Amino acid sequence: MVDALPILCNKSPFYHTLGRPDPLTPQEEEDLEKARQRLIKLSQKYFDIDLPLHVDAEYTSVQPAIDYFTYSAMTKFNKNGKAIVYGRVQAYLRDAKERITQATEVAEKMGVTIGYKLVRGAYLSTESQVASSLGYASPIHGSIKETHACYDDCTSFMLKIVYKGSAAVCLVTHNLDSGRWAAAKAQALGIGKGNDKLQFAQLKGMAEGLSFGLRNAGFQVSKYLPYGPVDMVIPYLLRRAEECYLPQLWIDYS
Repeated sequence: MVDALPILCNKSPFYHTLGRPDPLTPQEEEDLEKARQRLIKLSQKYFDIDLPLHVDAEYTSVQPAIDYFTYSAMTKFNKNGKAIVYGRVQAYLRDAKERITQATEVAEKMGVTIGYKLVRGAYLSTESQVASSLGYASPIHGSIKETHACYDDCTSFMLKIVYKGSAAVCLVTHNLDSGRWAAAKAQALGIGKGNDKLQFAQLKGMAEGLSFGLRNAGFQVSKYLPYGPVDMVIPYLLRRAEECYLPQLWIDYS
């Protein structure tokens, strides 16, 4: 074990472990440590070139392990008000706000500048199906309205910590209302528009009006470009397009 931040909270889904799991074998422990060391090595490279490293989010069945790796890297490289390593929070999860709250509180006590990339979520159908197959409630909010509210609540919380100087956040959204609201909240708090601890991001080719509007207002904005096999990228882009242009629907983000 190494220094890390709290991973699960009272609202987190525990249904993936129906009983006490068997301990890891020596080989599994070795493999786990090798994976952590690879992330540490990569984080060191990003630290040396002074660029942020964003670690992606996955299914709740594996997310605790990803968070463990990510937080252990944060405790090593996110110091002195600088955030190099960012975790990702999916706001469609019911436990999103509680998890970032408790992790941030511990990070502040440890002198760690926590970094988060805040998104709405990516595996709605899969998560609900797994939970249902095990006889548990879905870890996902029951409606898109609740997800929007959670996203904005997490945004508000993180902006307050950014203003204090002890956290950094990248707000990834194609939702015009969320983007406009976050920009107004940042301005109300007095967060400087050139503050690199606050960034916005959208997919290249989507929500361009929001991206240009935020950039023209002086905020830091990134456009990200997915790449990979065409048969995988096109369906991904179509789902993002639905999210971007039909935000009123509670659609499958997977």
